[in-house]
Amino acid sequence: MEPDTRTTDPTLPASTPKAPLAVLGLGAMGGALARAWLAAGHPVTVWNRTPGRAEPFAAAGATVAAGAAEAVAAAELVVVCLLDHASVEETLTGVDLAGRDLVDLTTTTPAEARAGAARATERGARFLAGGVMAIPPMIGVPGAGGYVFYSGSREVFDTHGETLAVPAAGRYVGTDAGFAALYDVALLSAMTGMFAGLTHAFALVREEAIEPTAFAPLLAEWLTAMAPTAHRTAAQLTTGDYASGVASPLTMQLAGAPTLLRTAAEQGVSPELLLPYLALMERRVADGHGNESGTGLIDLLRG
Repeated sequence: MEPDTRTTDPTLPASTPKAPLAVLGLGAMGGALARAWLAAGHPVTVWNRTPGRAEPFAAAGATVAAGAAEAVAAAELVVVCLLDHASVEETLTGVDLAGRDLVDLTTTTPAEARAGAARATERGARFLAGGVMAIPPMIGVPGAGGYVFYSGSREVFDTHGETLAVPAAGRYVGTDAGFAALYDVALLSAMTGMFAGLTHAFALVREEAIEPTAFAPLLAEWLTAMAPTAHRTAAQLTTGDYASGVASPLTMQLAGAPTLLRTAAEQGVSPELLLPYLALMERRVADGHGNESGTGLIDLLRG
C-alpha cells in the first residue's frame, strides 16, 4: 500500500496556524461563538462570570482563564459577548486593554457602542462593535443565513476578518461604532412589526375550520410579495417624493381600515396590534397627505 503523503510530504505547504483569541461570556450566544472557533481549530481562551459554564469548553480544548484580565492578556483578539453594555463595562473595569483588538458582540444601543469605542480607545485598544443577526443554533453552520454587522475600526475588521467569519459571515457597515447596533436594532424592529402582523393574522383564523399549516404558506407568500415595499420606501425617502406613482395611497388604505377592525371584532380578536399604525395613517391624512404612500409616516415618527 502506498503511504498517504497528504500530511507527510515535506514538499507540501504547511497549514497556516489558526489565530488565537479570547472569548469573554459563555451564555447562549457567546458559547455558540466559542464552540464555532474551537471546532475550526482556533486556540481559544474563555472566561465566564459563572466558572461552571466554562467546564464543557475546557473539555473541548479551550483554555479557561481565572479572570477577565487573564483572558484579555491571552490574545490580541478579544471577543466580548455579555448580557448588556453595563456588564461589559463592569467586566473590563481595571483590565489592561492596551494593544488589544476588542470586538464587542454584546447587544447594545448605538450610543452604548460609541461609548464603548471611546473608552476602549482611551485605554489603548482598537474597537469593533458587532450586531449578531442570528440565533445561537445558526452560529457556525454554513448556509444557515446568519451574519454579523460590524462597525468601528476598519483595521480590526480587515486584520481579523477571516477569524471573525468562522461563526458567521461579517458585513462591515462603517467606521461609526454605533452603526452595527443601529442596523441590528432597525432590522429587529422591522421583524417585530412583521411578527405583530403575523400574530394578528393567525388570531383571526384561529377558531375557524382553517388548518394553521394550510394558512401559513399563504401568509408567507403574501409577506414575501410585500417585501419589495422596502425598496420603494427607500427610493421615496431619497427623492422626497412620496406621492408619484403610488398605487395604494393612504386614503385608500384607511378606507379599508374599518373592515379590518370589524373583522377583528367579529372574530373576537383584539385590534391592539393594528391601532397604533392606523392612528399614524389617520394623522398623516388629517395633515393633508392622503395621496401619499405610507413613507410619510416615517416623518411622523421622527417628530
